[in-house]
Amino acid sequence: MASATLTLRLAGASDAPAIAALVESAYRGDESRRGWTTEAALFPDNRTNPQEIAGLLADPDARFVLAHDGEVLVGCAMIRNENGAGYFGLFAVKPNLQGAGLGKQVLAFAEAQARALWNCREMAMTVINIREELVAFYERRGYRKTATKPFPFDKEPGARRKDFHFLVLTKPLV
Repeated sequence: MASATLTLRLAGASDAPAIAALVESAYRGDESRRGWTTEAALFPDNRTNPQEIAGLLADPDARFVLAHDGEVLVGCAMIRNENGAGYFGLFAVKPNLQGAGLGKQVLAFAEAQARALWNCREMAMTVINIREELVAFYERRGYRKTATKPFPFDKEPGARRKDFHFLVLTKPLV
Protein backbone atom coordinates (compact mmCIF):
# COMPACT_ATOMS: atom_id res chain seq x y z
CA MET A 1 0.00 0.00 0.00
CA ALA A 2 1.42 3.36 -0.96
CA SER A 3 1.75 5.70 1.99
CA ALA A 4 0.35 8.55 -0.12
CA THR A 5 -3.13 6.98 0.08
CA LEU A 6 -2.95 6.36 3.82
CA THR A 7 -4.46 8.77 6.36
CA LEU A 8 -3.37 8.36 9.99
CA ARG A 9 -5.31 9.90 12.87
CA LEU A 10 -6.45 9.40 16.44
CA ALA A 11 -9.84 7.73 16.99
CA GLY A 12 -12.96 9.23 18.47
CA ALA A 13 -15.77 7.54 20.41
CA SER A 14 -17.79 6.92 17.24
CA ASP A 15 -14.97 4.74 15.87
CA ALA A 16 -15.45 1.96 18.46
CA PRO A 17 -17.59 -0.39 16.30
CA ALA A 18 -15.25 -0.14 13.30
CA ILE A 19 -12.17 -0.73 15.49
CA ALA A 20 -13.72 -3.80 17.09
CA ALA A 21 -14.69 -5.20 13.68
CA LEU A 22 -11.18 -4.66 12.30
CA VAL A 23 -9.53 -6.33 15.32
CA GLU A 24 -11.89 -9.30 15.00
CA SER A 25 -11.17 -9.63 11.29
CA ALA A 26 -7.40 -9.64 11.89
CA TYR A 27 -7.31 -12.11 14.79
CA ARG A 28 -10.34 -14.38 14.93
CA GLY A 29 -12.69 -16.10 12.53
CA ASP A 30 -12.43 -17.09 8.90
CA GLU A 31 -11.37 -13.70 7.52
CA SER A 32 -8.36 -13.64 9.86
CA ARG A 33 -7.01 -16.78 8.17
CA ARG A 34 -6.29 -14.68 5.06
CA GLY A 35 -3.55 -12.82 6.96
CA TRP A 36 -0.58 -13.87 9.06
CA THR A 37 -1.74 -12.41 12.39
CA THR A 38 -4.61 -14.85 12.94
CA GLU A 39 -5.16 -16.44 16.34
CA ALA A 40 -8.13 -18.47 15.12
CA ALA A 41 -6.33 -21.77 15.71
CA LEU A 42 -5.67 -20.78 19.33
CA PHE A 43 -8.95 -19.15 20.40
CA PRO A 44 -12.53 -19.74 19.27
CA ASP A 45 -14.04 -16.71 20.98
CA ASN A 46 -14.06 -13.02 20.10
CA ARG A 47 -10.91 -10.95 20.64
CA THR A 48 -12.80 -7.80 21.64
CA ASN A 49 -16.14 -6.01 21.22
CA PRO A 50 -17.38 -2.44 20.69
CA GLN A 51 -18.08 -1.99 24.41
CA GLU A 52 -14.50 -2.85 25.38
CA ILE A 53 -13.14 -0.51 22.71
CA ALA A 54 -15.52 2.27 23.83
CA GLY A 55 -14.24 1.86 27.39
CA LEU A 56 -10.64 2.20 26.22
CA LEU A 57 -11.54 5.25 24.12
CA ALA A 58 -13.06 6.86 27.24
CA ASP A 59 -9.85 6.30 29.24
CA PRO A 60 -7.78 9.52 29.33
CA ASP A 61 -4.59 7.44 29.32
CA ALA A 62 -5.49 5.45 26.20
CA ARG A 63 -5.87 6.30 22.51
CA PHE A 64 -6.39 4.39 19.29
CA VAL A 65 -4.44 5.31 16.20
CA LEU A 66 -6.26 4.63 12.95
CA ALA A 67 -5.14 4.17 9.37
CA HIS A 68 -7.65 4.82 6.59
CA ASP A 69 -7.36 4.18 2.89
CA GLY A 70 -9.96 6.65 1.68
CA GLU A 71 -13.01 5.98 3.83
CA VAL A 72 -11.98 2.40 4.70
CA LEU A 73 -10.40 1.62 8.09
CA VAL A 74 -7.43 -0.59 7.23
CA GLY A 75 -5.30 -0.48 10.40
CA CYS A 76 -5.46 0.40 14.08
CA ALA A 77 -3.59 0.11 17.35
CA MET A 78 -4.20 1.10 20.95
CA ILE A 79 -1.59 3.06 22.84
CA ARG A 80 -1.73 3.66 26.57
CA ASN A 81 0.22 5.72 29.05
CA GLU A 82 1.22 3.47 31.93
CA ASN A 83 2.91 5.75 34.46
CA GLY A 84 5.02 7.48 31.81
CA ALA A 85 5.77 4.38 29.74
CA GLY A 86 3.91 3.60 26.55
CA TYR A 87 2.01 0.37 25.98
CA PHE A 88 1.01 -0.85 22.52
CA GLY A 89 -1.75 -3.37 21.83
CA LEU A 90 -4.86 -4.33 19.88
CA PHE A 91 -2.84 -3.85 16.71
CA ALA A 92 -4.71 -4.87 13.58
CA VAL A 93 -4.37 -4.59 9.82
CA LYS A 94 -6.99 -5.84 7.37
CA PRO A 95 -5.96 -9.41 6.56
CA ASN A 96 -5.88 -8.90 2.78
CA LEU A 97 -3.47 -5.96 3.23
CA GLN A 98 -1.06 -7.61 5.67
CA GLY A 99 2.51 -7.80 4.45
CA ALA A 100 2.30 -4.62 2.35
CA GLY A 101 4.04 -2.27 4.82
CA LEU A 102 0.92 -0.78 6.37
CA GLY A 103 1.66 -2.22 9.82
CA LYS A 104 5.08 -0.57 9.89
CA GLN A 105 3.44 2.81 9.27
CA VAL A 106 0.79 2.30 11.96
CA LEU A 107 3.43 1.20 14.48
CA ALA A 108 5.66 4.20 13.73
CA PHE A 109 2.69 6.58 14.06
CA ALA A 110 1.68 4.95 17.36
CA GLU A 111 5.21 5.36 18.74
CA ALA A 112 5.27 9.03 17.66
CA GLN A 113 1.90 9.64 19.30
CA ALA A 114 3.04 8.06 22.60
CA ARG A 115 6.01 10.44 22.60
CA ALA A 116 3.93 13.48 21.62
CA LEU A 117 0.96 12.87 23.93
CA TRP A 118 2.70 11.62 27.07
CA ASN A 119 6.44 12.08 26.51
CA CYS A 120 6.91 8.30 26.73
CA ARG A 121 10.53 7.28 26.44
CA GLU A 122 9.77 3.58 26.01
CA MET A 123 7.07 1.44 24.41
CA ALA A 124 6.16 -2.03 25.67
CA MET A 125 3.86 -4.72 24.40
CA THR A 126 3.01 -8.34 25.09
CA VAL A 127 3.11 -11.03 22.40
CA ILE A 128 2.26 -14.72 22.70
CA ASN A 129 5.62 -16.51 22.69
CA ILE A 130 4.62 -19.14 20.11
CA ARG A 131 3.83 -16.38 17.59
CA GLU A 132 7.43 -16.41 16.38
CA GLU A 133 6.74 -14.54 13.12
CA LEU A 134 5.05 -11.75 15.06
CA VAL A 135 7.92 -11.53 17.57
CA ALA A 136 10.35 -11.36 14.62
CA PHE A 137 8.30 -8.53 13.04
CA TYR A 138 8.66 -6.44 16.21
CA GLU A 139 12.34 -7.31 16.64
CA ARG A 140 12.99 -5.97 13.13
CA ARG A 141 11.41 -2.71 14.34
CA GLY A 142 13.79 -2.42 17.31
CA TYR A 143 11.83 -4.21 20.04
CA ARG A 144 13.64 -6.61 22.36
CA LYS A 145 12.42 -9.37 24.66
CA THR A 146 12.71 -8.08 28.21
CA ALA A 147 10.44 -10.30 30.34
CA THR A 148 7.78 -12.98 30.36
CA LYS A 149 4.29 -13.00 31.86
CA PRO A 150 1.76 -15.77 32.29
CA PHE A 151 -1.06 -15.79 29.78
CA PRO A 152 -4.44 -15.00 31.43
CA PHE A 153 -6.21 -18.21 30.46
CA ASP A 154 -9.06 -17.29 32.83
CA LYS A 155 -9.97 -14.53 30.33
CA GLU A 156 -9.78 -16.97 27.39
CA PRO A 157 -11.46 -20.10 28.82
CA GLY A 158 -11.92 -21.65 25.37
CA ALA A 159 -8.21 -21.57 24.51
CA ARG A 160 -7.42 -24.59 22.36
CA ARG A 161 -3.87 -24.76 23.73
CA LYS A 162 -2.45 -23.83 27.11
CA ASP A 163 1.25 -24.26 26.43
CA PHE A 164 2.22 -20.63 25.92
CA HIS A 165 2.88 -17.39 27.76
CA PHE A 166 3.45 -13.72 26.96
CA LEU A 167 6.76 -12.19 26.01
CA VAL A 168 7.17 -8.56 26.99
CA LEU A 169 8.87 -6.62 24.22
CA THR A 170 10.19 -3.11 24.76
CA LYS A 171 11.80 -0.40 22.67
CA PRO A 172 13.31 2.94 23.64
CA LEU A 173 11.47 5.85 22.00
CA VAL A 174 14.15 8.51 22.42
